Amino acid sequence: QELPELFMDFIASLTGKSPSTTGFGSEGALTKGPFNALRPAADLNAAFVSYALTGLGGFSTAAGHIGPRVRMMHDISLLVPEIWCRMTAEERAPEFLVAEGLLEKIEDYEDDNGPVLASRLGYRINAPFVRRFVARVFDNPSIVFDELILKPERQDPAAFADGVRYITEAHETTARMYFDDGSADAVCPPVNALLTIMAFGDCDGLTIDSPEFRAMFSRESVLASDWYRERLDAAQSQAARRCQELISYIEGVRSQDLTGELTSRLRLEQATAQAREQLERVTDPGYPEFLKGSTGAQPFR
Repeated sequence: QELPELFMDFIASLTGKSPSTTGFGSEGALTKGPFNALRPAADLNAAFVSYALTGLGGFSTAAGHIGPRVRMMHDISLLVPEIWCRMTAEERAPEFLVAEGLLEKIEDYEDDNGPVLASRLGYRINAPFVRRFVARVFDNPSIVFDELILKPERQDPAAFADGVRYITEAHETTARMYFDDGSADAVCPPVNALLTIMAFGDCDGLTIDSPEFRAMFSRESVLASDWYRERLDAAQSQAARRCQELISYIEGVRSQDLTGELTSRLRLEQATAQAREQLERVTDPGYPEFLKGSTGAQPFR
């Protein structure tokens, strides 16, 4: 999934699997308050910046059921790493897979009950992908990944359409909560626009397919944005505060060391000098430019 569709799933947190195995996201800490005390908005912002700046591809796997007629006793994600580790870094790049025709985009369509927004599922592997990469694991890969797995809508078109509608309804319901409790004001503009589209269908006339909207999710757009500069400024402020707190702590210890033994043994004079040198570095006006390319920090107003 490209970033807009990927973050729709992250925001909706459709599965709620343990964060001990998957981290943040649709199967992770965004669904588990006891494991993660961060506000969801802060988590979303950091995750979005990380994905946008690194260009990391967002891939997901099916769970126990792939359509109503195919069931995996555990889930197919046990097999996928075996395939992925036999692919080069270049072969795993989404751009390469799409350009080579090894991933195919799922398109929206209509049935008797109205629109089916299947494009939110992103891209999926196809028969050429299976022949090229799954054959590195199996002698006859098309038996493992047959047509009913690659295109589960052929098992039961009505069930597939209902599944997509459940997903889009979950997207809308979850996104509206961000506006109801005010959390939407704390997310960065691209994610705010995404939440607006999820909740209300468009954002100032832009839809999920609008080039202007999708451009907000590019690395270049993030680096040039004012909101990202605010994250760098916030990171600078946090770094300066940590240095100041460290200096105060060391000086407090030294003031109570009447014999000077502790100061000498722990080299506290050198530690103070190093902390002051670091403070001077992080308070330099050019420090945010040094941080450019990092996730920065969440600016709380």
